Amino acid sequence: MQDTLFSGSVKSPLADRLRPTKLEEVVGQDHIVGENAPLGRMIKSGKITSFILWGPPGCGKTTIARLIAEYTNLYFEQISAVFSGVADLKKVFQYAEDRRKNLGKGTLLFVDEIHRFNKSQQDGFLPYVENGTVILVGATTENPSFELNSALLSRCQVFVLNRLTPDNFEQLLQRAEKEEGQKLPIDDEARDFIKNIADGDGRYILNIAENIWSYAQTGEIFNKEQIINIIRSRAPIYDKGRDGHYNLISAVHKSLRGSDVDAALYWVARMLVAGEDPRYILRRLLRFSIEDVSLADPNAVNQAIACCDTYERLGSPEGDLAIMQLTAYLATAPKSAGVYKAMHKAIDCAKKTGSLMPPKHILNAPTKLMKDLGYFKDYIYDQDLEDGFSGQNYFPDGMSRMKFYFPVDRGFEREIKKRVDFFDNLRREKQAKMKKEKADE
Repeated sequence: MQDTLFSGSVKSPLADRLRPTKLEEVVGQDHIVGENAPLGRMIKSGKITSFILWGPPGCGKTTIARLIAEYTNLYFEQISAVFSGVADLKKVFQYAEDRRKNLGKGTLLFVDEIHRFNKSQQDGFLPYVENGTVILVGATTENPSFELNSALLSRCQVFVLNRLTPDNFEQLLQRAEKEEGQKLPIDDEARDFIKNIADGDGRYILNIAENIWSYAQTGEIFNKEQIINIIRSRAPIYDKGRDGHYNLISAVHKSLRGSDVDAALYWVARMLVAGEDPRYILRRLLRFSIEDVSLADPNAVNQAIACCDTYERLGSPEGDLAIMQLTAYLATAPKSAGVYKAMHKAIDCAKKTGSLMPPKHILNAPTKLMKDLGYFKDYIYDQDLEDGFSGQNYFPDGMSRMKFYFPVDRGFEREIKKRVDFFDNLRREKQAKMKKEKADE
């Protein structure tokens, strides 16, 4: 080890040594860089236009941009939105203009984390992209639709890169073993484990492999538990304020709605492990209890409030159990969107008929004028009737009766459906009777 460390010859990191030198070596992105894929065709035609590469960390965004610059004989200029400002951009554009004017050479400007530039900074690219001073290649881990200005986005194609799969990781590990001239000293279970924990990031799995080689003694083979001790834990790729955040909470909702308790628990656990605010998860679960469970199980909202209160008293990690309990309860509860749909139907109807007055017979008449105008005339107090139901009209005069709420035949809402159907039938009978009595008069 000392000879390696102090001989004056230090190897580059494994990930750098294995960086692809041609597009065919890029793993997992054939749908983008293959011969008949969009970028492959673009290179073949020799007409490169600005584009955005959207994908998770370690999927090859920088490598693809660098290779395209080489294939097309463009000068490769790289900046990061994290470390660069307006002054840096001005220099880059000036150098690109000079290079184009004096050397006749174009510039491919690769901007890593482009979504971190603000609106005015993003607007600054527009004139240089439009006049061809630079071919802009932006890299982002976030959804461009949300993070990039529409003006800039309209001038760039967007290519979505895949997160790497276990099969892709196996390709990388075999390349690493060829480069190192030896097998990775781990058993099969440990090999599968590092493919899973790499979480789609090719750079990370190569760093893991390099660490394993540095730890291993001659003839030593590591198992899964030993690998865990070496690398400890890897924080999942997740940004609480951005796309990963919304993707995972969407997965929670869909799993709950599909009554898949195990999937719901998994996605909630993913959010907790990634450092999501537990109160945010509880708020979303509380909303789910009234939006998707609703009256199919009226106790769901009580359970949600109780679990929210429990978490506030206990905090993490003890209170995390309340989150999981609520998740399991909601996933296994009967579901109904009857009230949710009724709300939207009622709101749409209210917007169209917002100027219609309530019928006069249900309006109180505290003044003589109001009484003279017919307010409260012929109002029937339902509780005075034997069956407690008058069947009066409560919609505006001149407006047809509307039907908004359709309870489902599941859970407690099955009982509500019986009540709604009962009152609907009784109302028709009462109104038919009142209509006949009026006709007889």
